[in-house]
Amino acid sequence: MFILELTYTSPLDRIDALLDSHVAWLDEHYAAGVFIASGRKEPRDGGVILAVGDDRAVIEKLAATDPFVVNGVCAYRITEFLATKVAPRLTAYQQTLGG
Repeated sequence: MFILELTYTSPLDRIDALLDSHVAWLDEHYAAGVFIASGRKEPRDGGVILAVGDDRAVIEKLAATDPFVVNGVCAYRITEFLATKVAPRLTAYQQTLGG
């Protein structure tokens, strides 16, 4: 699983101008089953996306297609973690330690 942390690098008016295309991009990846949660940070200086997957390179390539990135208004920090403990409603996303 991955935490994708977005940090805005441009003023909010530039972010807002791209918001519809960013939301459409989010919707596409929710429909594909990759994204399971997302939202704005408070204060509003970026956002967070929870993504499922096993390949960091795939997630990095996906993040590079975000309209915010394509238009140079945000930077991503991607953190991979193993969700070994989850709430009962999230058992489909529970992972085990390898090795």
